[in-house]
Amino acid sequence: MTPAATGPAPPSTPPVDVLVPTYARPHALAVTLSGLAAQTLSSFRVLVSDQSPEPVATTPLVAAMTRVLEQHGIPVVVEHHVPRRGLAENRQHLLERAQAAHVLCLDDDVWLEPWALERLLDAIGQLRCGFVGFAVQGLSYRDDQRPAELEPYEEWPGAVHPERVRRGGVQWARHTLHNAANPTHLAERLALAREEWRAYKVAWVGGCVLYRRDALVDAGGFGFWRTLPSEHCGEDVVAQLRVMERAGGAGILPSGAVHLELPTTVPHRDVECYDAVGL
Repeated sequence: MTPAATGPAPPSTPPVDVLVPTYARPHALAVTLSGLAAQTLSSFRVLVSDQSPEPVATTPLVAAMTRVLEQHGIPVVVEHHVPRRGLAENRQHLLERAQAAHVLCLDDDVWLEPWALERLLDAIGQLRCGFVGFAVQGLSYRDDQRPAELEPYEEWPGAVHPERVRRGGVQWARHTLHNAANPTHLAERLALAREEWRAYKVAWVGGCVLYRRDALVDAGGFGFWRTLPSEHCGEDVVAQLRVMERAGGAGILPSGAVHLELPTTVPHRDVECYDAVGL
């Protein structure tokens, strides 16, 4: 594949490219792919950029789920992209290969409800903002109620507007909404009907974010990777804050994303992108 231009996608291009960076987690990746294989949205493409020492594409579980997706008519590209230069570079690599009008940045340890892609696409179409996202739910915490952490919850009353969100501002307190199983508890509190959803204000969303590709590209994408060492974290926060400032962003409830709660593949977190990039 060649890097895509930022103009309109060809008519035959699916509406969403799902971008999955992965490193040394073939079993988790297979679960992530299984969630994608069960989506009610019938037209999308999956791009996986693998930075594992040994390629994951031919491991039995990943290969099996790739075949299932392809059997359902979903194109899948799994690329072994080395050397490893960090998550920001890997996400930028995927973004440059995307062609669809929307890109879903999906972590390799997230399982999606069957309605997730369709719901996110519907939401971003109605809200006309730069991104919408499902905060990942840690269901091992489903009995851990944290009412104080839910206090910053605030819905968008209608249109989503651009916001400048920075550490230390009042909006930053919203990050507690996404701890543990807080997204699950928020949705339960709303008691929505099956087809209902709500857009709410966020600091950022981790793990499952659908962008308008033009909005992400216009905000610089993850091109800041060139200024970073290979060991870094928080690249998604920087990209979202920049998109939110220009085009707005929202979380969506109920969340259709479940975190597999595996150990991180980024154990060294001395370099926080927010600080290194100088927001």
